This record gives sequence, structure tokens and C-alpha cells, in this order.
Amino acid sequence: MLAVVVRSFGGPEVVEVADVPVPVPGPGQVRIRVVAAAVNPVDFATRSGALHAAGLVPAGTVGLGWDVAGVVDAVGAGAPFAVGAPFAVGAEVVGLRDRLPTLGAQAEFVVLDASAVAPAPRTVSLAAASTVPLGGLTALQALDLLGVPAGGSVLVTGAGGSVGGFAVQLAVARGLRVVALASDEARVRGYGATWVFPRGADVGAAVRAVVPGGVDGVVDAAALGVEALDAVRGGGSFVAVLGSATPVALRGVRVSNVWIRADGRQLASLVDMVDAGALSVAEPETWPLEEVARAHDGVRRRLVLVPPAAQGRLPRGSLATTAS
Repeated sequence: MLAVVVRSFGGPEVVEVADVPVPVPGPGQVRIRVVAAAVNPVDFATRSGALHAAGLVPAGTVGLGWDVAGVVDAVGAGAPFAVGAPFAVGAEVVGLRDRLPTLGAQAEFVVLDASAVAPAPRTVSLAAASTVPLGGLTALQALDLLGVPAGGSVLVTGAGGSVGGFAVQLAVARGLRVVALASDEARVRGYGATWVFPRGADVGAAVRAVVPGGVDGVVDAAALGVEALDAVRGGGSFVAVLGSATPVALRGVRVSNVWIRADGRQLASLVDMVDAGALSVAEPETWPLEEVARAHDGVRRRLVLVPPAAQGRLPRGSLATTAS
């Protein structure tokens, strides 16, 4: 099968679409025939060697891709469905791969623990569904760590991105007042944010002008660090996304990191919100899997990779190509 791998770390030139053996699901696992796999900044960090330098990725061949949407192709022994029912071959699912030394989701097939998988949403395409697991679970788990009760206030930095956008929507759903930092004010207000400030503003001063004393907590999806910490009231809480730009815990602020973990039950709750219209998921741009290296060459749009066999599942004209 085809799979996106890097055998050494560096620029876009090290990204390779390799022919590798089809993985076999073990006990408690399922194999998914990939229809769509999202491209995320963490893929760029893996390719560049940043995650290796942090001790998270070993040297040698490493697969790329965390998010996946597709169809169950095979089931290992004793694999329960993430929400209690047996898996069935042919079921449409979404999942998160968080075991970094393994082959990634940017492939024709991927094997995941059954506990990392949930039914796919019924109201959006599988391409759009593939953008939910990493960003949605990171946002949900960040808000859980933040621990701000309903009626409180939060600042979300990077609110126009995947994690930030989900964080705004989930915070609003929890009854929180949201101050957002983003360049696309109209879109983020559409997520339910009460106040939106552009990137480049004096974050602390801007936030305190609308929330006297500062917000109760921050989800720092833009990795601003101490700049965003200045917006938190004394004794509040601060969550750094994926360990980036973690500031010193000044003024009694509780500081923590959200390191994403796969959780099929939490993922199923996000899918339910998507189907209920409570969580907005944009339709991404889709590219052939074979063009993955171009996605690493300065592209920052929301992209989803589609393996060759799955390209016929997409509506006619939906598969973009960057070939000249």
C-alpha cells in the first residue's frame, strides 16, 4: 500500500509516498481503509525533526498523519466499538492515531486501537469529518484541563485555526464567555465568541478592557506564552497546546499542557455535536495523497489527503490538484 513517511528529518524534500506492507490489526484493533486524512502542523513538526528533538519521535522511518476518516476494513480479535457496540466491516468511522512510531493516517490503510475510533458524522463529508479528531479532541481536553465553570470567561488564542476554532465553539457550548484572538473576526464571531481581537494587539490590555481583572482561563492555541498569560486573572488557569510556549506560573496561575490522547468516547461526543449542528466543520480542500510533499512547501490552507482508491468517493470536481 501507499503511505506517507519520512526516513530522515528536514524540509519538504524528505517527505516520501512509499510502498509499504498493509498493516494487520491485532487484538483490540481495527484496520481502516482511508478515505481522507487531514494535514496538520504537527506533521510539519514531525518532518522537520522538531518532535524528534523533543524526544517524541524516534529516528528512522516515521509515518505522518493523525486524523483519519474512512471505512472499517478488518477487525482484530476482541475489538469493541468505541461506544459499546461491535465494530462491523464497512462501517464509516473517524479516528485518531496517537502512537507516533507507527505508520500514520496518511496512507491507504491505517490500524488504530478500537478505543481511538468513533462512528463518522452523518451530516458532513468524510473529508470534513477527517478534520475533527486532532483539533476537536485537543480543544476538548484543553477545556477539561482549564476547569473554568459555566459563566466564567476564557481567552482562546489562534481562534481561527483548527484547535482554536473548536475551542471557541466548545467553550460557548459550556456556557463560557469567550474572548478570541484571530484575524478572521466574522468567522470567529460566528463560532459564538463575544469579543474578537486581531493578532498583534496588546493581549493583556485588550482582554482586561472587556473583562476587568482578566479572564478566568486561557487556551493558548497560538503558542503566545507569557503574552497570553498576562490576560489571566490571578489564580486563574492557563493551558498550553502540545507543550509549546509554556510560561512560568506567575500570580498563582495554574499552568498545564494538553498532550493529545485518543479517546473514542470523547470523539463520539464531538461527532454528536457535529450532527446536531452544535459544532461547525468547514469543508476542506482535498488533494491527492501523492501530492503530500507540496502541502509541506509553505501551504497553510486546511488540506485533506485522499488515497488513489478513495478519490472516486468524492463529488466530481472536489479533488484539487496543484500539478502544473
